Amino acid sequence: MSHKAKPVITFDTYPISVAVWENAPGKGPRYTVTHSRSYKKDDVWKDSSSYTAADLPALSKLLDMAHSWIVGQSAAGREQAEAA
Repeated sequence: MSHKAKPVITFDTYPISVAVWENAPGKGPRYTVTHSRSYKKDDVWKDSSSYTAADLPALSKLLDMAHSWIVGQSAAGREQAEAA
């Protein structure tokens, strides 16, 4: 059975989604971010990484939210390491 990885958190505003993924190398977690735009074609939902000008403010905001979350996780990790 295969195990499909899931993002640690997602930020969504239809039709745009930003996902944060955790990668855990030797010195603690590192995060990567993916983004996509959902659309429906012939009654089938699909994802794209292309955006219209109207999508850009929402994409920018969601990326900012992902960045803030990652910075918060990094700060929390440093505080835990210092307390240990």
